[in-house]
Amino acid sequence: MHKILFDCDTGIDDAMTLLYLAALVREGDAELAGVGTVHGNIDPMTGALNTLRVLELTGVRDVPVAVGAARPMAQAVHYALDWHGTDGLGDTHLPEPAGRPVAETAPAQLVRLAREHPGELTVLATGPLTNLGAALLLDAELPSLVREVVVMGGAFGHPGNITTHAEANIWHDPEAADLVFAAGWPVVLVPLDATHPTAVHEDWLIRLSEHDSDAARFASGILQFYADAYTATLGRRGAVIHDALAAMLAVDPDLGEYVERAVRVELRGELTRDTTIWDARSLPAEDHRSPIKVAVGSDVAAFQERLLRAVLSL
Repeated sequence: MHKILFDCDTGIDDAMTLLYLAALVREGDAELAGVGTVHGNIDPMTGALNTLRVLELTGVRDVPVAVGAARPMAQAVHYALDWHGTDGLGDTHLPEPAGRPVAETAPAQLVRLAREHPGELTVLATGPLTNLGAALLLDAELPSLVREVVVMGGAFGHPGNITTHAEANIWHDPEAADLVFAAGWPVVLVPLDATHPTAVHEDWLIRLSEHDSDAARFASGILQFYADAYTATLGRRGAVIHDALAAMLAVDPDLGEYVERAVRVELRGELTRDTTIWDARSLPAEDHRSPIKVAVGSDVAAFQERLLRAVLSL
Protein backbone atom coordinates (compact mmCIF):
# COMPACT_ATOMS: atom_id res chain seq x y z
CA MET A 1 0.00 0.00 0.00
CA HIS A 2 1.58 3.27 -1.13
CA LYS A 3 0.74 6.26 1.07
CA ILE A 4 0.97 9.21 -1.33
CA LEU A 5 0.99 12.96 -0.83
CA PHE A 6 0.34 14.50 -4.25
CA ASP A 7 1.81 17.99 -4.75
CA CYS A 8 0.57 19.44 -8.03
CA ASP A 9 -0.56 22.45 -10.07
CA THR A 10 -3.77 20.89 -11.31
CA GLY A 11 -3.89 21.46 -15.00
CA ILE A 12 -4.70 18.81 -17.58
CA ASP A 13 -1.94 16.25 -17.06
CA ASP A 14 -2.24 16.62 -13.27
CA ALA A 15 -5.99 15.93 -13.62
CA MET A 16 -5.24 12.79 -15.66
CA THR A 17 -2.83 11.76 -12.91
CA LEU A 18 -5.54 12.27 -10.29
CA LEU A 19 -7.77 9.91 -12.29
CA TYR A 20 -4.99 7.32 -12.29
CA LEU A 21 -4.40 7.72 -8.55
CA ALA A 22 -8.13 7.56 -7.84
CA ALA A 23 -8.30 4.23 -9.68
CA LEU A 24 -5.49 2.91 -7.46
CA VAL A 25 -7.28 4.13 -4.35
CA ARG A 26 -10.54 2.50 -5.38
CA GLU A 27 -8.71 -0.79 -6.04
CA GLY A 28 -6.99 -0.62 -2.65
CA ASP A 29 -3.51 -0.30 -4.17
CA ALA A 30 -2.75 3.18 -2.80
CA GLU A 31 -3.83 5.67 -0.17
CA LEU A 32 -4.03 9.33 -1.12
CA ALA A 33 -3.08 10.94 2.18
CA GLY A 34 -3.46 14.49 0.91
CA VAL A 35 -3.05 16.87 -2.01
CA GLY A 36 -1.21 20.18 -2.00
CA THR A 37 -1.44 22.69 -4.82
CA VAL A 38 1.11 25.19 -6.07
CA HIS A 39 1.44 27.94 -8.68
CA GLY A 40 2.41 26.68 -12.14
CA ASN A 41 -0.14 25.64 -14.74
CA ILE A 42 -2.69 27.77 -12.87
CA ASP A 43 -2.91 29.61 -9.55
CA PRO A 44 -2.99 27.30 -6.51
CA MET A 45 -6.56 28.09 -5.42
CA THR A 46 -7.91 27.26 -8.87
CA GLY A 47 -5.70 24.18 -8.82
CA ALA A 48 -7.21 23.12 -5.49
CA LEU A 49 -10.76 23.56 -6.78
CA ASN A 50 -9.83 21.55 -9.89
CA THR A 51 -8.44 18.83 -7.64
CA LEU A 52 -11.67 18.68 -5.68
CA ARG A 53 -13.66 18.52 -8.94
CA VAL A 54 -11.68 15.50 -10.12
CA LEU A 55 -11.82 13.70 -6.78
CA GLU A 56 -15.57 14.24 -6.50
CA LEU A 57 -16.01 12.94 -10.05
CA THR A 58 -14.23 9.71 -9.11
CA GLY A 59 -16.02 9.22 -5.80
CA VAL A 60 -12.79 9.38 -3.79
CA ARG A 61 -13.76 11.19 -0.60
CA ASP A 62 -12.14 12.64 2.51
CA VAL A 63 -8.82 13.59 0.91
CA PRO A 64 -7.61 16.91 2.35
CA VAL A 65 -6.68 19.39 -0.38
CA ALA A 66 -4.40 22.20 0.84
CA VAL A 67 -3.52 25.39 -1.04
CA GLY A 68 0.19 26.09 -1.24
CA ALA A 69 2.64 28.66 -2.56
CA ALA A 70 1.18 31.29 -4.88
CA ARG A 71 4.54 32.39 -6.24
CA PRO A 72 8.13 31.17 -6.62
CA MET A 73 10.89 31.84 -4.13
CA ALA A 74 12.88 34.37 -6.15
CA GLN A 75 11.15 35.39 -9.39
CA ALA A 76 7.83 36.45 -10.88
CA VAL A 77 4.94 34.02 -11.18
CA HIS A 78 3.82 32.71 -14.59
CA TYR A 79 0.96 30.42 -15.63
CA ALA A 80 0.58 28.02 -18.56
CA LEU A 81 -2.86 29.11 -19.74
CA ASP A 82 -2.06 28.45 -23.40
CA TRP A 83 -1.46 24.77 -22.57
CA HIS A 84 -4.12 24.25 -19.90
CA GLY A 85 -6.77 26.91 -20.49
CA THR A 86 -7.84 29.82 -18.35
CA ASP A 87 -9.44 27.41 -15.85
CA GLY A 88 -6.58 24.88 -15.91
CA LEU A 89 -8.91 22.22 -17.37
CA GLY A 90 -8.99 23.08 -21.03
CA ASP A 91 -11.58 25.86 -20.72
CA THR A 92 -14.25 23.34 -19.77
CA HIS A 93 -15.46 25.70 -16.99
CA LEU A 94 -16.92 22.99 -14.81
CA PRO A 95 -19.29 23.76 -11.90
CA GLU A 96 -17.93 24.59 -8.47
CA PRO A 97 -16.99 21.52 -6.42
CA ALA A 98 -19.02 20.67 -3.36
CA GLY A 99 -15.95 20.60 -1.11
CA ARG A 100 -13.48 23.31 -0.17
CA PRO A 101 -9.75 23.30 0.52
CA VAL A 102 -8.60 22.83 4.11
CA ALA A 103 -7.24 25.74 6.12
CA GLU A 104 -3.78 24.18 6.50
CA THR A 105 -1.17 25.25 3.94
CA ALA A 106 0.36 22.67 1.62
CA PRO A 107 3.91 22.90 3.10
CA ALA A 108 2.49 22.53 6.63
CA GLN A 109 0.41 19.56 5.52
CA LEU A 110 3.50 17.86 4.08
CA VAL A 111 5.45 18.34 7.32
CA ARG A 112 2.55 17.13 9.46
CA LEU A 113 1.89 14.00 7.40
CA ALA A 114 5.58 13.13 7.29
CA ARG A 115 5.78 13.38 11.09
CA GLU A 116 2.57 11.38 11.57
CA HIS A 117 3.77 8.62 9.21
CA PRO A 118 7.58 8.54 9.43
CA GLY A 119 9.17 6.44 6.72
CA GLU A 120 5.84 5.76 4.98
CA LEU A 121 5.05 8.82 2.85
CA THR A 122 5.77 8.99 -0.88
CA VAL A 123 5.71 12.61 -2.04
CA LEU A 124 4.67 12.80 -5.70
CA ALA A 125 5.44 16.28 -7.05
CA THR A 126 4.27 17.20 -10.54
CA GLY A 127 4.36 20.99 -10.35
CA PRO A 128 6.97 23.57 -9.37
CA LEU A 129 8.74 22.52 -6.18
CA THR A 130 7.99 25.61 -4.09
CA ASN A 131 5.88 23.75 -1.51
CA LEU A 132 8.60 21.11 -1.02
CA GLY A 133 11.27 23.79 -0.70
CA ALA A 134 9.20 25.65 1.88
CA ALA A 135 8.57 22.42 3.82
CA LEU A 136 12.32 21.77 3.93
CA LEU A 137 12.79 25.22 5.44
CA LEU A 138 10.02 24.56 7.99
CA ASP A 139 11.46 21.25 9.21
CA ALA A 140 15.14 20.38 8.87
CA GLU A 141 14.39 16.74 9.73
CA LEU A 142 11.92 16.29 6.88
CA PRO A 143 14.33 14.38 4.57
CA SER A 144 14.72 11.63 7.17
CA LEU A 145 10.94 11.28 7.61
CA VAL A 146 9.87 10.78 3.99
CA ARG A 147 10.06 7.41 2.25
CA GLU A 148 10.64 8.85 -1.23
CA VAL A 149 10.13 11.94 -3.35
CA VAL A 150 9.13 11.39 -6.99
CA VAL A 151 9.40 14.53 -9.12
CA MET A 152 8.25 15.16 -12.67
CA GLY A 153 10.69 17.73 -13.91
CA GLY A 154 13.90 18.57 -15.67
CA ALA A 155 15.52 17.78 -19.00
CA PHE A 156 18.95 16.42 -19.79
CA GLY A 157 19.38 15.02 -23.31
CA HIS A 158 15.93 16.28 -24.33
CA PRO A 159 15.34 19.94 -25.25
CA GLY A 160 13.54 22.07 -22.70
CA ASN A 161 9.87 22.90 -23.15
CA ILE A 162 10.12 26.50 -21.93
CA THR A 163 13.62 27.55 -23.03
CA THR A 164 16.21 25.68 -25.08
CA HIS A 165 17.27 23.79 -21.94
CA ALA A 166 14.69 24.36 -19.19
CA GLU A 167 11.67 22.20 -18.38
CA ALA A 168 8.56 23.98 -17.09
CA ASN A 169 8.38 22.75 -13.48
CA ILE A 170 12.02 23.62 -12.84
CA TRP A 171 11.73 26.91 -14.75
CA HIS A 172 8.83 28.06 -12.57
CA ASP A 173 10.98 27.88 -9.40
CA PRO A 174 14.62 26.84 -9.92
CA GLU A 175 15.68 27.88 -6.40
CA ALA A 176 13.13 25.54 -4.83
CA ALA A 177 14.11 22.72 -7.20
CA ASP A 178 17.77 23.03 -6.27
CA LEU A 179 16.85 22.90 -2.57
CA VAL A 180 14.92 19.69 -3.17
CA PHE A 181 17.73 18.03 -5.14
CA ALA A 182 20.29 18.97 -2.48
CA ALA A 183 18.27 17.81 0.55
CA GLY A 184 19.61 14.26 0.72
CA TRP A 185 16.26 12.45 0.79
CA PRO A 186 15.55 9.64 -1.69
CA VAL A 187 14.53 11.31 -4.96
CA VAL A 188 13.36 9.87 -8.26
CA LEU A 189 13.40 12.47 -11.04
CA VAL A 190 11.24 11.87 -14.13
CA PRO A 191 12.40 14.34 -16.81
CA LEU A 192 11.25 15.11 -20.33
CA ASP A 193 13.73 12.50 -21.57
CA ALA A 194 11.42 9.85 -20.09
CA THR A 195 8.01 11.49 -20.50
CA HIS A 196 8.08 12.66 -24.12
CA PRO A 197 8.40 9.16 -25.61
CA THR A 198 5.15 8.20 -23.83
CA ALA A 199 3.01 10.59 -25.92
CA VAL A 200 -0.47 9.27 -26.69
CA HIS A 201 -1.84 9.82 -30.18
CA GLU A 202 -5.12 9.76 -32.07
CA ASP A 203 -5.78 6.03 -31.72
CA TRP A 204 -5.45 6.22 -27.91
CA LEU A 205 -7.63 9.33 -27.76
CA ILE A 206 -10.29 7.65 -29.88
CA ARG A 207 -10.34 4.59 -27.62
CA LEU A 208 -10.86 6.89 -24.64
CA SER A 209 -13.64 8.85 -26.36
CA GLU A 210 -15.58 5.68 -27.19
CA HIS A 211 -16.42 5.11 -23.51
CA ASP A 212 -19.39 6.86 -21.95
CA SER A 213 -18.52 7.02 -18.25
CA ASP A 214 -18.29 10.38 -16.48
CA ALA A 215 -14.54 9.97 -16.00
CA ALA A 216 -13.92 9.03 -19.64
CA ARG A 217 -15.99 11.98 -20.91
CA PHE A 218 -14.15 14.34 -18.57
CA ALA A 219 -10.72 13.01 -19.62
CA SER A 220 -11.60 13.12 -23.30
CA GLY A 221 -12.89 16.67 -22.96
CA ILE A 222 -9.81 18.12 -21.31
CA LEU A 223 -7.45 16.20 -23.60
CA GLN A 224 -9.08 17.77 -26.66
CA PHE A 225 -7.64 21.14 -25.57
CA TYR A 226 -4.29 19.59 -24.62
CA ALA A 227 -3.97 17.73 -27.92
CA ASP A 228 -4.71 20.93 -29.83
CA ALA A 229 -1.86 22.62 -27.96
CA TYR A 230 0.50 19.70 -28.56
CA THR A 231 -0.10 19.08 -32.26
CA ALA A 232 2.54 21.54 -33.46
CA THR A 233 5.12 20.17 -31.00
CA LEU A 234 4.52 16.49 -31.82
CA GLY A 235 3.97 16.89 -35.53
CA ARG A 236 0.65 15.03 -35.30
CA ARG A 237 -2.33 15.06 -33.01
CA GLY A 238 -1.55 13.75 -29.54
CA ALA A 239 -0.44 14.76 -26.06
CA VAL A 240 2.27 14.02 -23.51
CA ILE A 241 0.70 13.19 -20.15
CA HIS A 242 3.95 13.84 -18.29
CA ASP A 243 2.71 13.68 -14.71
CA ALA A 244 1.03 10.30 -15.02
CA LEU A 245 4.35 8.63 -15.81
CA ALA A 246 5.82 9.97 -12.56
CA ALA A 247 2.82 8.60 -10.65
CA MET A 248 3.13 5.22 -12.32
CA LEU A 249 6.85 4.98 -11.55
CA ALA A 250 6.12 5.92 -7.92
CA VAL A 251 3.94 2.83 -7.51
CA ASP A 252 5.75 0.52 -9.97
CA PRO A 253 9.40 1.54 -10.33
CA ASP A 254 10.13 -1.56 -12.43
CA LEU A 255 8.30 0.13 -15.30
CA GLY A 256 11.22 2.53 -15.72
CA GLU A 257 14.91 2.59 -16.58
CA TYR A 258 17.21 4.74 -14.43
CA VAL A 259 20.66 6.14 -13.92
CA GLU A 260 21.99 7.63 -10.68
CA ARG A 261 23.47 11.11 -10.84
CA ALA A 262 23.98 14.11 -8.61
CA VAL A 263 21.67 16.79 -10.05
CA ARG A 264 21.93 20.54 -9.80
CA VAL A 265 19.90 23.43 -11.17
CA GLU A 266 21.66 26.29 -12.92
CA LEU A 267 20.62 29.48 -11.11
CA ARG A 268 22.76 32.18 -12.72
CA GLY A 269 23.37 31.63 -16.42
CA GLU A 270 21.96 34.25 -18.78
CA LEU A 271 21.00 31.57 -21.32
CA THR A 272 20.95 28.48 -19.10
CA ARG A 273 19.16 29.54 -15.89
CA ASP A 274 16.64 26.86 -14.81
CA THR A 275 18.52 24.04 -16.55
CA THR A 276 18.95 20.70 -14.76
CA ILE A 277 22.58 19.61 -14.84
CA TRP A 278 24.18 16.22 -14.22
CA ASP A 279 27.75 14.99 -14.62
CA ALA A 280 27.46 12.14 -17.10
CA ARG A 281 31.21 11.56 -17.42
CA SER A 282 32.70 8.19 -16.54
CA LEU A 283 35.29 9.86 -14.30
CA PRO A 284 34.91 9.51 -10.51
CA ALA A 285 32.21 11.88 -9.33
CA GLU A 286 33.45 15.09 -7.72
CA ASP A 287 30.01 16.29 -6.64
CA HIS A 288 29.35 15.81 -2.93
CA ARG A 289 25.59 15.80 -3.38
CA SER A 290 23.82 12.50 -2.91
CA PRO A 291 22.95 10.99 -6.28
CA ILE A 292 19.31 10.70 -7.22
CA LYS A 293 17.58 8.22 -9.52
CA VAL A 294 16.81 9.78 -12.89
CA ALA A 295 14.37 7.99 -15.17
CA VAL A 296 15.75 7.76 -18.70
CA GLY A 297 13.08 5.51 -20.19
CA SER A 298 10.02 3.38 -19.51
CA ASP A 299 7.82 0.65 -20.96
CA VAL A 300 5.77 2.99 -23.13
CA ALA A 301 3.11 0.49 -24.21
CA ALA A 302 2.51 -0.60 -20.61
CA PHE A 303 2.24 3.01 -19.46
CA GLN A 304 -0.33 3.88 -22.12
CA GLU A 305 -2.45 0.79 -21.49
CA ARG A 306 -2.39 1.14 -17.71
CA LEU A 307 -3.39 4.79 -17.86
CA LEU A 308 -6.26 4.09 -20.23
CA ARG A 309 -7.42 1.11 -18.18
CA ALA A 310 -7.33 3.19 -14.97
CA VAL A 311 -9.49 5.95 -16.44
CA LEU A 312 -11.97 3.49 -17.92
CA SER A 313 -12.27 1.68 -14.57
CA LEU A 314 -13.76 4.74 -12.85
